[in-house]
Amino acid sequence: MGKTWLPLLPFLILFQIIPNEAAITVGGGVGIGLGNGGGGVWIGGGIGSNTPSPPSVSKLSGAYTALQAWKSGITDDPLGILKTWVGSDVCSYKGVFCGMGSDAEPLVAGIDLNHANLQGTLVSELSLLTDISILHLNSNRFSGTVPDTFRGLSSLQELDLSNNHLSGPFPIVTLYIPNLVYLDLRFNSFSGPVPQDLFNKGLDAIFLNNNQFEGEIPQNLGNSPASVINLANNKFSGNIPATFGFMNSKLKEILLLNNRLTGCIPEGVGLFSEMQVLDVSRNSLMGHLPDTISCLSDIEVLNLAHNQLSGELPDLVCSLRSLMNLTVAYNFFSGFSQECSKLFTRNAGFDFSLNCIPGRDMQRPQPECSVIPGSGLSCLRIPAAQPLVCGTLLGNSKAKRTSSSSP
Repeated sequence: MGKTWLPLLPFLILFQIIPNEAAITVGGGVGIGLGNGGGGVWIGGGIGSNTPSPPSVSKLSGAYTALQAWKSGITDDPLGILKTWVGSDVCSYKGVFCGMGSDAEPLVAGIDLNHANLQGTLVSELSLLTDISILHLNSNRFSGTVPDTFRGLSSLQELDLSNNHLSGPFPIVTLYIPNLVYLDLRFNSFSGPVPQDLFNKGLDAIFLNNNQFEGEIPQNLGNSPASVINLANNKFSGNIPATFGFMNSKLKEILLLNNRLTGCIPEGVGLFSEMQVLDVSRNSLMGHLPDTISCLSDIEVLNLAHNQLSGELPDLVCSLRSLMNLTVAYNFFSGFSQECSKLFTRNAGFDFSLNCIPGRDMQRPQPECSVIPGSGLSCLRIPAAQPLVCGTLLGNSKAKRTSSSSP
């Protein structure tokens, strides 16, 4: 279910398959071996050498400066990780992974200190690690902010700072890391608005959930090329952007649950032909579902629970071929048809409790159903003279954008 994100770390771990102290001679006579007790690899030695020489200092000296400065900024190390961070051979440091650059010199290619339970701060000297492609620091106790110098991490592709104690406004510096494709800031205490530029950057995965972000979701949300966007468990308010869906048709998962969103579910949602997970539960969304939601042909999980949605649940929604779980509980839906009843025979989850459906068990008391929230709300649905043809939606929206941008 959903896209499986394949991080770069397994490729770096491949280096560690080589037995400790083993040396392998490759064409050109470059020996590759693991340093004693190392958390990474180092490269050196001459032709046919069985005893690799110490790593070159040309690229590793900056890494040594960065890591020693960072070590000084760490105040608690209950697992003793930093006991290995001694001496100039940074490739032997636990959690540090080395590789060989295009110039055949060793370099620090990544840092993985997930679940290390380290306490401290992120120091500005980390920007000296210009060759790292991954920086994984989830489940630690780092506090403070993300240094502005991080824009110097020119090779970084994956930044995982989740489950720490970081705070302050959205770290704008992350938008200036040129090759970043994976950004994970979830489970911290970041606050304030999210910048529009976040959704203009070429990120494939955006995880901002479980922070204290607030304000409206930027109107250019649909610009993002990401396949996964998680904004859940924050304090976002206002409407879901009306342009949602009219730009990015490659989105596979979006989670907006447990915010303070109001208004309607926009029609553009139907343009996400590859969408597998859509969760907008625990907001204050109102009105009827757009017909276009029936165009989510790949949807597996559709969670609309704990809102103020109303009307009848359309047949076309319940007949979505890939649907595995449909949750509409705690709304004001007034009915559903035989097609929705078939979900039970398909072994698909279907929770319609606490609505206003006559003759069904576990519904709201009648007094609660006498006044439907948002009954006067106009969701600006586009009337269709002909039955909805999902395959034409994206083409029509592209044509409209092209004509509107023409002189």
